[in-house]
Amino acid sequence: LVADEARKLGFAEIIEPRDCDIVAKLRALHAPEYVDAFVEGRSCWLTCSQGWTWTPEIRDGVLAINKGQLTAAEIALEEGIAANVAQGFHHATYGHGAGYCTFNGLALVAQELPDSSVVVLDCDEHGGNGTEDFTEILPNLRQVTIHGASFGAHGSEKSVCVNLGSVTDDFTPYRDALELAFEKIYEWWPDLVIYQAGADPHVDDPLGSVGMTTEQMRERDRFVFDGLRDRSIPVLFVLAGGYQEPIREKLMPLHVNTFEEAFRSFNGL
Repeated sequence: LVADEARKLGFAEIIEPRDCDIVAKLRALHAPEYVDAFVEGRSCWLTCSQGWTWTPEIRDGVLAINKGQLTAAEIALEEGIAANVAQGFHHATYGHGAGYCTFNGLALVAQELPDSSVVVLDCDEHGGNGTEDFTEILPNLRQVTIHGASFGAHGSEKSVCVNLGSVTDDFTPYRDALELAFEKIYEWWPDLVIYQAGADPHVDDPLGSVGMTTEQMRERDRFVFDGLRDRSIPVLFVLAGGYQEPIREKLMPLHVNTFEEAFRSFNGL
């Protein structure tokens, strides 16, 4: 739904993921026994540790999403910006999935770009605990996570955690958090930023607590895209959480707004 709408409105061109041996790459990132169990659909807790009942369609979708992540990273480095119309990365740890995240496609990019510095700016409602774990494994990976629920992210030298309450009536704390995030980004000066543009901090989301209005979410996205554009730091953005229903009327437009803000920023509109 998001991809079709973004394309229809002229905000994006859809490119199929480039083929690669994604299973081998994921086995290098995660525990091989976990990857094998998921790929083969073995009847064990690992196959559904992210929270879904395993099906071949889910497996194929997850593998395609991770291929798309690597394709989008390549395009972002070449052209300055790209997106992966995908969800489900930042809670996945080395040995298992969690929170609807099977494999950590954020860490996967860092693994596949060992000579490049990668920073994740995570603006999901829930903290990037899985990514935080991978910052301790991959020397070129860092993150800033701005969230309402920590989800086990505690913070470290390479993982900056900002926990916020509701900002519905005063966006200042969120803007301050973004300022802090960009201070770290400019300090680290990465070759690539991966922006997790979560829709679940929205005020109407059933799992949200940050309480951003639709306009505040646009301001968040605008701040991120303008800041990275102005300093010529390539950005790959991905869609993160969002649980409003009906999806077409409530959730999909929030994700499409992120595409619109990216389009406006990088086209100088």
